[in-house]
Amino acid sequence: MELVSIVYAAVFALAGLAAARLLLPETRPLKRAAAGLSFGLALLMWLPALAAFCMGFTVAAQLAALAAAAALLFAAALLIRRREAGLPRRERFSLRGEARCLVSCLPLIVLIWVLMLNHVITPASDGSLHSGQSTYGDMCMHLGFISSISVQRAFPPEYSILPGVEVGYPFLCDSVSSTFLTLGAGLRFAALLPMLYAGAAVVFGAYFLFETWLGRRAAPLATYMFFIGGGFGFAYFFDLAKAAGADSLYELMHGFYQTPTNQSELGLRWVNPIADMLVPQRATLFGWALLFPALTLLYRAAIGRESRLFYPLGVLAGLMPMVHTHSFLALGLVSLFLLAAECAGALRSPDPGRRGHILRFLAYGLIAAALAAPQLFAFTFRQAGEGGFLRLHFNWANVTDSWLWFYVKNWGLVFILLVPAFLAARRESRLFFGGGALVWAVAEFVVFQPNDYDNNKLLFVTWLLACGLAAEYLLGAWDRLRAGGDRPQRLSAGAAAVIFCLALFTSGAMTLAREYVSGDHLSLRGGAHIEESGYQVASADHVAMAEWICANTPEDAVFLTAPNHNNSVAILTGRSIVCGSPSFLYYHGLDYAGRQEDVRLAYEQPETGLMSAAAAYGADYVLISSYELGEFDVDSAWFAENLREVYSGGECTLYEIAEN
Repeated sequence: MELVSIVYAAVFALAGLAAARLLLPETRPLKRAAAGLSFGLALLMWLPALAAFCMGFTVAAQLAALAAAAALLFAAALLIRRREAGLPRRERFSLRGEARCLVSCLPLIVLIWVLMLNHVITPASDGSLHSGQSTYGDMCMHLGFISSISVQRAFPPEYSILPGVEVGYPFLCDSVSSTFLTLGAGLRFAALLPMLYAGAAVVFGAYFLFETWLGRRAAPLATYMFFIGGGFGFAYFFDLAKAAGADSLYELMHGFYQTPTNQSELGLRWVNPIADMLVPQRATLFGWALLFPALTLLYRAAIGRESRLFYPLGVLAGLMPMVHTHSFLALGLVSLFLLAAECAGALRSPDPGRRGHILRFLAYGLIAAALAAPQLFAFTFRQAGEGGFLRLHFNWANVTDSWLWFYVKNWGLVFILLVPAFLAARRESRLFFGGGALVWAVAEFVVFQPNDYDNNKLLFVTWLLACGLAAEYLLGAWDRLRAGGDRPQRLSAGAAAVIFCLALFTSGAMTLAREYVSGDHLSLRGGAHIEESGYQVASADHVAMAEWICANTPEDAVFLTAPNHNNSVAILTGRSIVCGSPSFLYYHGLDYAGRQEDVRLAYEQPETGLMSAAAAYGADYVLISSYELGEFDVDSAWFAENLREVYSGGECTLYEIAEN
């Protein structure tokens, strides 16, 4: 069924490529294809969801979405053929002409893919399932969404870790994988296939954004500064290793979150975007896959004066809220800044052409608002209002340093170069970065979710634009250093470049190396072999139990379990549990305290508490394993004497809760 899933995704990708050829006819082939991949991904997330709203998340809904994508592909092909009939042959893809792009992007794509492959429930030799460091937490929540949407088929979905409560979180980043699970793929393959697709779209999207803005020469440097660049955390890292002894370097590289980009006790909070955003955080991954081409269209339309691109930009922007709300907000803030700048310019120098440009700019906003409003009012605002998400808070996640030093050590050279880079930049660059500065200002004063730290999903857009600004400045400085042409001056320029690269990339490179070895990975020590160093998400006993549950219990069955975040019932079976992990529920703004207490009483005082909880929450089965025994003072004897055991394997025992 994996082949069926690949063919299914390919139809949507082709529809996106055809749409890009219609909308961006003058754009060269590879750049247009990158935009088309993002358009296709948007269709892959949205068309099955739209069908599921009407038909439930069923195979029929997936096939209806496929038919719609095929119809779009056919219609686009006809329009392309009609429009291009009799015109000169289009520019063909040139491998030599795109060498700079491919050499820059492909290594990053391979790196992202390798980390995804060794981080998402990797099967171990003993039958257990492993993850990497960064995916040990959030991946479990996302896999629970993916499996429950497919198994329970209700759409919009409910929380399988808090049944009865509708999901307000942007769930299209997970339902896109539920599609492939519904079509018969395994959970690991279903999770990975759209992630691999989106990972490639993000890299190409960032590269072509920088190329559109800065030109071909600066795009590679800006791209690597964004994905691998970091601050001065490596200095702290080496100081710790030196203080603890030379042998501690290995331990630091294998400890849980001991990287140069993520040690909160040292004030190191600016994480690597690959290791800590794209691989573990699916909403960010899929959001950026749409955001980066949207920013490219915005630059071309608002600054490059290609006003007709405002219309497809409005559609793309309007599809973002239920994919990644932070990306939608960031795009809106950048757009608002550019619109304000355009209106200010019109006041200074009235021009009929400028007036038309502003009207098309406003049309973009109206299109985006019309498409986004149902998503925001039906899901986002409702959950945010109930959870009390929106509040004022200054200084983002900094609790250890002065504001200035916090950003110097976390953003490193990029932060230090911001002021001179801004002053030396072209007007277009200053204008574009101004939108990023507005995002930064908002994120520094307003929190949009329970966790203050999650404002980094906005701040990374500022980082993206800051990397572009700094890259443009660095290349200009490089040209000035080499302008004399004599050998000593060239050597000095080369030495400066090496020092700058070490300062820019050491923290990120060390973090990525640590992330790779945190999962099951190829090791060459003592001969080539797979070193199973990943974090265990589910033991072999829990995997076997999950397989039994899938084969022998109703799809709408509800289980009473411990609230561990790596709950095998929620992750692997798609069934609901009465109350899941507080680490997920709290940050979604959900009220779970009453259920949590009822679950405790059900295990510790089952004679009175179990049937009460079962009646209140519709529980059908109760699980006793090491997690329950570790979380509660379980009255195991009562369960054995009063309930029918339906499964026993290793550390896992399941009892059926029968009505009296």
